[in-house]
Parts: sequence; structure tokens; C-alpha cells
Amino acid sequence: MHDVLIIGAGPIGLACGIEAEKAGLEYVIIDKGCLVNSIYNYPLGMTFFSSSEKLEIGGVPFISHLNKPNRFEALEYYRRVAMTWSLKVRLYEEVKTAVKEEDGIFTITTSKGVYKTKAVIIATGFYDIPYLMNVPGEDLPKVAHYYKEPHPYFGQKIIVVGAANSAVDVALETYRKGAEVTMVVRESGILDTVKYWVKPDIENRIEEGSIKSYFNSEITEIRPHEVDIMTPDGPKTVENDYVMAMTGYKPNFSLMEAMGVEFQKDELHTPIFNDKTQESNVENIYLAGVVCGGLKTNKWFIENSRVHAEVIIEDLAIKKK
Repeated sequence: MHDVLIIGAGPIGLACGIEAEKAGLEYVIIDKGCLVNSIYNYPLGMTFFSSSEKLEIGGVPFISHLNKPNRFEALEYYRRVAMTWSLKVRLYEEVKTAVKEEDGIFTITTSKGVYKTKAVIIATGFYDIPYLMNVPGEDLPKVAHYYKEPHPYFGQKIIVVGAANSAVDVALETYRKGAEVTMVVRESGILDTVKYWVKPDIENRIEEGSIKSYFNSEITEIRPHEVDIMTPDGPKTVENDYVMAMTGYKPNFSLMEAMGVEFQKDELHTPIFNDKTQESNVENIYLAGVVCGGLKTNKWFIENSRVHAEVIIEDLAIKKK
């Protein structure tokens, strides 16, 4: 019997495990992917916006070569955190069902076993479920919702879908590594939320014609060597080798809903929780990290949600007395 089962082995899930360890609670951390799976799926050359100390958890110093650490350094750091605290982490294990029994105990069934726990922390982040375009051909191998590096796209005709930071970074990186880049954007221009030092760069490349663009436009069909685009001037068909759909990601709402978590009646699908304890409407189910913001995935980050771990475990420790 566990005092708490933590779903998600990202930085916030690990922080919850550390606090549980410090409080002497019986816990386990489960993740359907690898350790800090979201960070692993970031582009290979990705650099964080924040300085390394703002990403620290568990009192383990995060030393990086520059002021802002990169993906490689973050993976190294969180591996070291997990080893330093000897965290009880079980990876590549997906939660299938979660049932709250009449006695208040949760039965959690995963792809590898069954657990009994008094409480659950959902810290699943948002990077595992991409928004789909829902167009014919989106399931072709040439379509990707995650981006690693520009090299494979040298000499290729690629379409980048989106106008936020990820799409802009992909467009600029692949263009500078020899790809023929076209951006397809639903909005009328590049979003104002794009990094201030990058936005002029992409806009200048578009204005000079180095990167082609279709604004107020959407892809309607993807085929092995072509893509159909609906533009303000009517339908267009362009030659294409790869589609990079940088359309954003969302939390695992279905998991929360299956566990009885309710949501506010707003367009952001914000889950209901007590902001003093992080407890949801379901007693002993807690929310930590990005999932607390619903579709507003730019509200909570590692930096400002590390405290969720302390708040939750403090509440659980009080209940255990």
C-alpha cells in the first residue's frame, strides 16, 4: 500500500517524489515514457528560457556552462537528481485505469501491474499529446509533431505549420541548414508571443522571400509528394517532402476525467482544484505542474510550480497524522 502514487516523472513529478521521500511517505513515481520524457522530446539543441538555478529541485545544484542550460544539460541534471535521492521511479509503464474504492483507496492499473494507494498526484505535463490538424494524410510517415534537428531536412521541401515559438524555430533552423521552407499559418501573422529576439528574424526572412508563407491559411490534405492548402486566394497545391506540424500540445484530459476530476466551464478547460493544497474536487487526487492550467500551457513552468510538490506533500503529511 502506497501513501501516494505520482503519475509523471517530469521535473515536477520528481519534485513530488523528493518531498514524499523527505516526509517519510511510501510513494512511487510512474511514467509511460522515459525519465523527464518531455525534455527528452525537445529539439536536440534546445536552450531553456530560464537560468539553471530556477530549474533546480531537491536541493541539488544545477551547474550549466552558460547562464541558460540546454536540453543535454537538463537531462544530465534530472538523472543526477533521481540518483541522488534514490527516487522510486518506474518508467515505460502507462496508467490504464484508476478506480477509487468505497474505502477511499485507489486501485491503479498500469501496463505492468496493479497498485493500491491512498492518494494520487497527477503531474503529467502537456507535451505528450499534440493537437492534430485532423486532415487526410496526417498519419503519413512524412508528418511529424515533434522536431529533433534540422540535418535530415537538407535539400528537402518542408512545410512548417504554426506561428508560435516552436514553428518559428523549426522554420529558421531548417532554412539555415538547406531546406526549402514554407510556413502555413492560420493567423494573419507571426504571433506576438514569439521570442522578441527571434520575431524580427523570421519576419525578415518571410519578407525577403527566403521562407515562403501562407497566412490565414490551413492544410486540407497531405499526400506523399504534395500538400493542399486553402488560402485567402483559394486552394493551392504545393510540392512537399515533409510536414512539421508545430501545432502545440495539450494535457492528458482523458486521464483526469476518468479519475473524476472536474473542470471549470471555460474555454481553457481548467481543472478544478484548491489553490492552497492543489487537491482536486476528488478527495486525495492532487494536481501539480502544467496540468493545473488546462489549455493555458504557458501559465505554469518548472520555475513557478516546483512549490506544488511541497504544498501537496505537506497536506498529505497532515492527513496522515
